[in-house]
Amino acid sequence: MAVESTHALVDRLGEFDRLVEVGIGRRTDVAAGLARRGVDVTATDVHEFVVPDGVGFVRDDVTRPEADVYADADALYALNCPPELQRPVHELARRHDAAFYFTTLGGDPATVPAAPETIPGETLFVATTRPDVR
Repeated sequence: MAVESTHALVDRLGEFDRLVEVGIGRRTDVAAGLARRGVDVTATDVHEFVVPDGVGFVRDDVTRPEADVYADADALYALNCPPELQRPVHELARRHDAAFYFTTLGGDPATVPAAPETIPGETLFVATTRPDVR
């Protein structure tokens, strides 16, 4: 991820007190930047990853999530979120009354209702409606 887009994402997401990054993988720059700003960040992934100081980590699968990981989040975000994970993360955000922000890979579409925001070096999608969750 380009430095320009990392700074823009940190600036945009830095307005929240508690965030959960879904599917952090090895791209830890945004979570690290948020933690340096004093934001409470928890990262999740289906695989075990080392995260920067100040960032919590929980191994979790958003298709079968551990609810307590997301319970107090103001927002969930996912970088390069594949189409097949957008709906599960969107529904998870809805269950916990949290906002959902995401970026996609290249030509992947947003598969949930979302408004695009152009930020330097990136398009950030903001989920605009919340699905009914049973």
